[in-house]
Amino acid sequence: MNALVTRIRPPMLAAGRGLFLSVYGLAVSIVLFVLAVVSISLILLGIGVFTTPVVLAAVRRHANQRRLWAEAWCDVRIAAPYRPFPKDLRGGVTGQVERTTLLLKDPATWRDLQWLLVDMTAGTVLAVLAAALMLYPVESVVLAAGLWRVFQDGDPYWYGFVPVDSQLTGLAALALGAALFTLGLRAAEPVLRAHFLLARTLLAPTPEQTLAQRVDRLTETRHEAVDTAASELRRIERDLHDGAQARLVAMGMNLGTIEALIEKDPAQAKKMLAMARESSAEALTELRDLVRGIHPPVLAERGLGDAVKALALRLPVTTEVAVDLPGRAEASVESAAYFAVSELLTNAVKHSGGDCVWVDLHHTEGMLRISVTDNGGGGARIGSGSGLSGVERRLGTFDGVLAVSSPAGGPTMVTMELPCVLS
Repeated sequence: MNALVTRIRPPMLAAGRGLFLSVYGLAVSIVLFVLAVVSISLILLGIGVFTTPVVLAAVRRHANQRRLWAEAWCDVRIAAPYRPFPKDLRGGVTGQVERTTLLLKDPATWRDLQWLLVDMTAGTVLAVLAAALMLYPVESVVLAAGLWRVFQDGDPYWYGFVPVDSQLTGLAALALGAALFTLGLRAAEPVLRAHFLLARTLLAPTPEQTLAQRVDRLTETRHEAVDTAASELRRIERDLHDGAQARLVAMGMNLGTIEALIEKDPAQAKKMLAMARESSAEALTELRDLVRGIHPPVLAERGLGDAVKALALRLPVTTEVAVDLPGRAEASVESAAYFAVSELLTNAVKHSGGDCVWVDLHHTEGMLRISVTDNGGGGARIGSGSGLSGVERRLGTFDGVLAVSSPAGGPTMVTMELPCVLS
């Protein structure tokens, strides 16, 4: 029985979703298309300047909702191709005109309107078909139970291509319904997936839009990489100036004083020699820490997995590290991943309030995937000025992405993906 329920449940769920899309999706698409056409037509009269941004925003919300359902229901990912609005948009009538102009110049706006037309026609047909394959056979059961007499009004009642006017033809209708139900078990999910694949042809970015987004992204990450490099250089200069350089200058002054005291006051000179030795040791330690902050020797010598394990050993909380890397990535990718993990571990220790951290590193499908999980109180967010934003910028230079799951009460899981090839 459980096996039967397991077998029937996914197609029935697909049928229900198809029925929902055929009713809700059709109604919303028709309303939004009509409103969009009317609103754009009224731009010349001035009224559309105020209504078009509102209507097109509703169209985009409708399209984005379909994108979410496509991924959640059928694992069909549809990227959003919309151009971002500039941050300095003005208010008032001038701002409305600018907003309307930007929306109408965006090719994605017109593709959304085309999608509304397709969703009203072919998209609705596919949604109805996904529902009908599983729901229409129910009528054959009703007819075979003898209720065909209720539907008969002089002429036979047609179920598909079967004219039902007797118990025998009712059983024939049941046989047809069983065949349709069997077909539905196999076809309902693919047909619903076809609905979303059809939507993707218009809602997904075109190759030109993808290339433009890629160029914009590369330009943005290049600027961020330059800013990050400049910031790192300033940090190194500051650390050298305030740390090792200051200690070396002090040590030089002490050696000069020792040279003057070595004959007059050997005991004092001996004390100052000990101080100079301590200063040199501290300067050496700071230089080693500085080098480790630029490119840790363990990372260069033993790779990312061992470098992260070395990081974990220095943490004041219990840390478990799982590594499944059959090779090594490029040095720049390893460095970016290492410092990203270091930042996440530091955040977990300082802000999570947890007492245990888990790190998982593995490579699959051309992606280096790293997850850092803690059992703290949650509430982590990617926002302006946060450490996670810095990590996201660092990964963006290599086309990497960062995702955060941190509900209130925890746990917090930060997942990073970097495209790379292991050698």
